[in-house]
Amino acid sequence: MRKFILLLLLISFSAHAQTNRFTGTWSTENCKDCSKEYIFKLNIAQSNNKIFGTAEIISDNEKFVTDIMEVTGYVNSFGEKAQINIKSKNGSVSAVIFTNDQVLQFIKRGGADLVPKEIILTKLY
Repeated sequence: MRKFILLLLLISFSAHAQTNRFTGTWSTENCKDCSKEYIFKLNIAQSNNKIFGTAEIISDNEKFVTDIMEVTGYVNSFGEKAQINIKSKNGSVSAVIFTNDQVLQFIKRGGADLVPKEIILTKLY
C-alpha cells in the first residue's frame, strides 16, 4: 500500500511540473480598462522552462504598429513568473510576465520603446 501511495505522489508531482501556464495566445483585445489605441498580441509556447514565440502590436496609428517580433525567455523555478526578451529589427526589450487565472501581467524592464511599459493580457486561446 505504501508503494502505491508513493507512486501516486510521484505521478502527481510530475504532472504538476509539466503544466505550461504561459502557452497560448494572449492579447489586450478583450481588456475593458485598457486603451484601445493599440492591440498587443503575444503568442508564446512553453516547453519545460523555455519560452518561444512571437509578439505584434496592431493599431490604426502608424507610430504603434510593429512587425512580427521574436520572443524568447525562460520560466522561473516556481512557474508563475517568466523573463522574456522581445527582438525586432528596431531593437530589443526585456520584460517580466506573471500568470494568474487566465490573465498575464506584462511589465517592461528595459530596452527600446517597442512595447508599452505595463499591460494586462487575457488569454484568447
